[in-house]
Amino acid sequence: MNVFETLVYYFSFGYVRNAFIVCVLVAMCSSLLGVILVMKRLSFIGDGLSHIAFGAMAVSSAVSALLQMTLKEGHDIALDTLIVLPVTLLAAVLLLRSGPNSKIKGDALIAVISVSALAIGYLIMNMFSLSSNVSGDVCSALFGSSSIITLTFRDVCFSLAVSAVALVIFLLLYNRLFSVTFDESFARATGLRTDAYNLLIACLIAFIVVIAMELVGSLLISALVVFPALSAMRVAKSFRAVVLISLVCSVCCAALGVVLSVLLSTPVGATVVILDLAAFAAFSAAGKLRRFASN
Repeated sequence: MNVFETLVYYFSFGYVRNAFIVCVLVAMCSSLLGVILVMKRLSFIGDGLSHIAFGAMAVSSAVSALLQMTLKEGHDIALDTLIVLPVTLLAAVLLLRSGPNSKIKGDALIAVISVSALAIGYLIMNMFSLSSNVSGDVCSALFGSSSIITLTFRDVCFSLAVSAVALVIFLLLYNRLFSVTFDESFARATGLRTDAYNLLIACLIAFIVVIAMELVGSLLISALVVFPALSAMRVAKSFRAVVLISLVCSVCCAALGVVLSVLLSTPVGATVVILDLAAFAAFSAAGKLRRFASN
């Protein structure tokens, strides 16, 4: 079979289509929120929340083991969400409320929480694992599953719902998010409740982290948030242009990543991140060439 026939064959399976849809939706939301986080110098939040979500997922697996429940391969997201999502949301709130008067400052706090969550999660998975291959489970959780058969129709519905909410919020609150992103002090002086908007952004990122864990793993989530925004900032000069370029770049890399993963039998998450890295290198080179030409 040629490449086209191979793709048609694989995409005839529902789980391949599910992976493609979820990957594109996660990439879209990550790129939109990533622009705000990068410009506000809060990109570390996505990385920290992904580690916390890993620890929460391990707790969820332990609870399932203690209750002697049988989970489907890859841990069904609808079940894990009962524990993972509330814990991740709570962590997002606590991280944003750590102000300048906190005894542990922002970057130190995220480091403490991230390392602790990873250690606790790994310990719990070793003590209460339902699988005989603990190392494989941990590797899949951290770097994403090497197989794309773990995503179900419920995952797709959950991703569609969260993506729709994130997109509507971003469009409706575009001007206010723009103000909070570029000059939070001025936005606060004009009467905007900047703390509420920051909290909203963190909560949306928490939802995206929970969705993306099944696809790219907890260690690679921050790449989906950071790389498209950084790539767009290399060539764009306005906030709107950065958002649009980041969105297109992220979605294209995600779609192509799934296709290459199917053709080459590579892990979906790692493939998508490598493409994001390649796009960042290309945009960086284009930005340097444009500046050189203008001089």
